[in-house]
Amino acid sequence: MKLWSSRLILAVAAGTVAWAQTPAAKTQTAGEAFKNVNTSTLKGLTVSDFLGAMGVMSAALGYDCADCHVAAGTDKVNWEFDTPKKKTARKMVEMVAVINKTNFAGVQMVTCWTCHHGRFMPSTTIGLDALYGTPNDERNDIVVPGEGVPPATQVLDKYIQAVGGAQRLAGLTSYIATGSSLGYEGLGGGGSFQIFAKSPDQHTTLIAFKDHPERGDSTRAYNGTAGWIKSPRGLFPEYDLTGSELDGARLDALLAFPGQIKTALNNWRSGSLDSIGDKEVQVVQGSGPRGLLATLYFDTKTGLLVRLVRYSASPIGRVPTQIDYSDYRDVNGIKFPFKYTFSWLDGRDSFQLSDVKINVPIDAAKFGKP
Repeated sequence: MKLWSSRLILAVAAGTVAWAQTPAAKTQTAGEAFKNVNTSTLKGLTVSDFLGAMGVMSAALGYDCADCHVAAGTDKVNWEFDTPKKKTARKMVEMVAVINKTNFAGVQMVTCWTCHHGRFMPSTTIGLDALYGTPNDERNDIVVPGEGVPPATQVLDKYIQAVGGAQRLAGLTSYIATGSSLGYEGLGGGGSFQIFAKSPDQHTTLIAFKDHPERGDSTRAYNGTAGWIKSPRGLFPEYDLTGSELDGARLDALLAFPGQIKTALNNWRSGSLDSIGDKEVQVVQGSGPRGLLATLYFDTKTGLLVRLVRYSASPIGRVPTQIDYSDYRDVNGIKFPFKYTFSWLDGRDSFQLSDVKINVPIDAAKFGKP
């Protein structure tokens, strides 16, 4: 198999970085919104992108908020106090920026995860059990062209046909899906789950706990222009989506209508065949604004979408969001995934749908600020 050169990989990566340099609408920066955020590459981020970057840092070191912030998780938290670990983290953030600027022309090739891999102190020597054990299943963020695979447009066309065909999908203008929240590993389940979607790009997911109102409702909403997250048990119970996180919400809304998939992103490319579970999958990747990347995995037998991983940009490593799809069922000639899992750096939700109603009126308020 031909090995792709580092020059090609850098070229592909640089193409995504160019998006990150696209000017965004003026919004409050992290340096303006929070006290004591002064690291050069982080203080200029939008608030939601800054929160994503904090998630990258936590995941890379295997930490949670309390490891660096005094009394995090309590009503006595002091976010701005400089603990020794916060001071070290600032140095590491600046170091990552210098490494990429000096050695890779500013392209993000080194991140926190590159060295730490979920550990506070990076490992320096491979464990022999790992060397002779199960191969590392981490995937590269950047998909380089595969050999002997169908072009991306062919894979996308097969998917469109598999879920109902272009003509039938063009007639899909809205839908409401209802079901239950399964939680993750037995935790967080028992809620009712709804999706509200209106073409071309309005989308809301709502989780409510009727029997446990103290848990609060969780909402992710995008109205075609603006987006919000309401998560009562999160660091910030409610906040506006901005920057590349807003771009990710828009992508989710567009892809909720499969007939739009070919125009939802640009620079589509096919990667080498891969596998997810017991399924062989075709890998396709596209690019979006402000460094947004999305990698899609399609079952080679059925043509159906099995997984979507979208990456938002941050100075210390991309922020991943993953959606897994299964249990496709026919609804008036269109196949919908009746089970899927939504994973991000701060949690994972799993849902089982019981009903989907298509082309129904939806109150515009469903897509507004929660």
